[in-house]
Amino acid sequence: MADPYGYISFNNQNQSVSPNVSPIAGNAIGIIAVNLNYPKLPGNVANATTFNFPVDYEVIDLEIEQLFENDPAAVKVIVNAAKNLEARGVKAIVGACGYFANFQRQVQASVHVPVILSSLAQLPLISLSLRANQKIAVLVADINGADQKLLNNVNADDRNVIFVDIGSLPEFHAIRYGQTVLDNGALTKALMQKAQAVVANHPEVGAILLECSDLPPYAAAIQAAAKRPVFDFITLINWLHQSVCQKPYSGFF
Repeated sequence: MADPYGYISFNNQNQSVSPNVSPIAGNAIGIIAVNLNYPKLPGNVANATTFNFPVDYEVIDLEIEQLFENDPAAVKVIVNAAKNLEARGVKAIVGACGYFANFQRQVQASVHVPVILSSLAQLPLISLSLRANQKIAVLVADINGADQKLLNNVNADDRNVIFVDIGSLPEFHAIRYGQTVLDNGALTKALMQKAQAVVANHPEVGAILLECSDLPPYAAAIQAAAKRPVFDFITLINWLHQSVCQKPYSGFF
């Protein structure tokens, strides 16, 4: 019987291989990205050089506010994007915005491969790693949409979460509002200051999670400033990729 996930082993040279129905193959991770124009640095989920493996993108024409506001009109567009990625042979699907969490359930029900649309899905695991009296600072691009209703979609609880608004930072406006010039140094400094402030004001913060898919390029600087573990979309995607692309180990003992 053919493996429904398309996995094959090359140890048996005589085995038969079912042809892939897609015109391309090997892109295990499919990423749904909103059609936005602004500088996308290495580390950004929408920059393919971020990854040490090939990824496939499905770009959708929505306003980013539709994700923030959980617009029902966006559901069909996002579900169709997931179906297109699945048809092209991806083994798992993610989003390129933390607020794709608003659509996690609908997409999960529409395809047959694993779906983890938002970096926020890491919250339960991060919580497990911390002491009971510790909290997670979550840097978010839209503070208005950051609430328990959003977290319900990723089985998380806001009782141990501190939301930190970075969307209103003037240095972030090039990303938030699609400008063509980004002062990367100024944004780095502003994010470091935010991280330092939240751990100073809330010493119970044991870890930081970056909701926004544009923030991973700054994860190292944020970690240096806050001196806490930092999780983001890339920690999620790397974890997910390894789960669907396990490789045999070699060595000696």
